[in-house]
Amino acid sequence: MGYKLFKNLCLFGAILALCVVVLGAYVRLSDAGLGCPDWPGCYGTLTVPQSEIAIQQAQALHPNKPIEVAKAWKEMAHRYLAGSLGLVVLAIFVLGWRNKRQLTVSPALTTALLIIIVLQAMLGMWTVTMLLKPVIVSAHLLGGLTTLGLLTWMAHRHWASHHQIPSTPPHLKLMIRGAIFILLLQVLLGGWTSTNYAALACTDFPTCHGHWLPEMDFQDAFHLVRELGQSANGGNLTLASLTAIQWTHRIGALITFIYMLSLIVQLLKLAAFRKIALLLLCLLTAQIMIGIANLILHLPLVLAVLHNLGAALLVITTIVLNSKITEHQHDYAKT
Repeated sequence: MGYKLFKNLCLFGAILALCVVVLGAYVRLSDAGLGCPDWPGCYGTLTVPQSEIAIQQAQALHPNKPIEVAKAWKEMAHRYLAGSLGLVVLAIFVLGWRNKRQLTVSPALTTALLIIIVLQAMLGMWTVTMLLKPVIVSAHLLGGLTTLGLLTWMAHRHWASHHQIPSTPPHLKLMIRGAIFILLLQVLLGGWTSTNYAALACTDFPTCHGHWLPEMDFQDAFHLVRELGQSANGGNLTLASLTAIQWTHRIGALITFIYMLSLIVQLLKLAAFRKIALLLLCLLTAQIMIGIANLILHLPLVLAVLHNLGAALLVITTIVLNSKITEHQHDYAKT
């Protein structure tokens, strides 16, 4: 009974983590990340103040922060969902160690997952208290996708059939492993672009401000210890810095596209990988097209959120692909 519940929670947790990542992107992109000025509650309560008395009390607690109920509800919905995910991960941790003899992953992975969730909660708090500092928000995004990746791995290891591992040439295995690294780097660049509000630093394509190499300032663009919208010395972040962030994300997208396309071509040669290769091709093509459309159409909210969803689906598919080529291990009784 415990093992079956563990399996179900892994699958449910992966789905819930995807929802948390996408909802988090929606909250950030709709400028509701500071809808609640405190944490973990909202204006001192666990819900959003709506009555006249509650709003007056909230305003007294935060006199310099105007109350925007719609934005506050978006932020709290994300917190409720993230909190639910935290409880699911805690249950996975407990059930994983109790049923470690039956697991097809090391129970230590459930511990790592719990640690990441705790760090995610801290990053969520710092996101609010440090007023959307880019390095904190980017780390929060990466942590969310790492959580999604680990839950996807655990779910696939326990739900998919691993009796026959597809015969995979060593060079292809290396490419499949490297796809995770390439993809996460590009996701981090995308997160840095989004958290610095640099997505519209230049809106022409394929050039930027009419040039292949526009004027750029990389020093302030990738300086980690700075406030949102500010340079390292405290001044306003310049257009050249924002351009450098977006241009780097574009180059990263080009490298990722070439790498993933090369991997897909290799996978299509093997019958065991054709379905997942075609899925990767569809996701990769859609992601590139949505990215370009975001530039040309000036970042409509629905496309911006879909771009984040596309990144998450690429992570899921790449994790599943890696699981497919990994030998099945079962004996963790002495772990």
